[in-house]
Amino acid sequence: MKTPHLLASLALSLSLSVASASAFADIKIGVAMSQFDDTWLTYLREFMDKRAKSIATEKVSLQFVDGRADVNKQFDQVQELISNKVDAIIVNPVDTAATANITKAAEKEGIPLVYVNRKPDGDKPLPKGVATVVSDEIEAGHLQGQFVADKLNGKGNVVILLGDLANNATTNRTKGVKEIFAKYPDIKVIQEQTGIWLRDKGMTLTNDWLTQGKEFNAVVSNNDEMAIGAAMALKQAGVKEGSVFVTGVDGTPDGLNAIEKKQMAASVFQDAKGQAEGAVDVAVKMAKKEDYPAATVIPYRLITPENVATFK
Repeated sequence: MKTPHLLASLALSLSLSVASASAFADIKIGVAMSQFDDTWLTYLREFMDKRAKSIATEKVSLQFVDGRADVNKQFDQVQELISNKVDAIIVNPVDTAATANITKAAEKEGIPLVYVNRKPDGDKPLPKGVATVVSDEIEAGHLQGQFVADKLNGKGNVVILLGDLANNATTNRTKGVKEIFAKYPDIKVIQEQTGIWLRDKGMTLTNDWLTQGKEFNAVVSNNDEMAIGAAMALKQAGVKEGSVFVTGVDGTPDGLNAIEKKQMAASVFQDAKGQAEGAVDVAVKMAKKEDYPAATVIPYRLITPENVATFK
């Protein structure tokens, strides 16, 4: 026969077990990345994973899938995550103009959805149960454009290396740059082509412009990878160091090193850690049916040789 003391101990043990199970509930979050083969997005993914593992109040597990820059593949992956009964979905969209089906699919099944890094196109508010954690791409363009305008003293020829044309980061970063240049009638954009975020493409395009005899005073790149490629092409062509101002966006470790080595004049820091932690935190809140911010904006910051050490 169990004594009252033993029964009380068993009851206490059971209550603690229940409380522990509740406190450490397993929250499953599916993460649909546009692609794994991208330097900055790799950092974003790694920071999301670290954030999930650091949460002490819940056991949060992330399932990453690679969209391989294919809109249809990403949509199929989101549907599969839904069928696997995940508690929330984080999406870094392949094409910001093609997110409506993803939103509808998650909304239909009542699964919380967070868009990270890339906000769906359009000004129409997203439905309840859908949140965004992004940075203001136009702000990045403003910071980059003003830096270049100041370096050129308001006069010179500029070439622009565009990112993926299906990504509104490309559109808005470039828009921000051009809004600044519009204030300086003696700054001319003489070439702009897409290097689809890739270093080798940035190098090839810059080399082509040099071979064609194009004369330019600055390279404005939508990301650091293409900017580094441009710097490599300039060096290979024997262009005097510092005579062409090369700027990027992201503030990746390679970009920071390029600034320190005076291969790049500046970059604009895009906070992968801030976006990653914000997305995971919002997804967890939504999965637990807690109040959550519908729109989180992580600010950009200008990186120059004078402050580059603070970003390392």
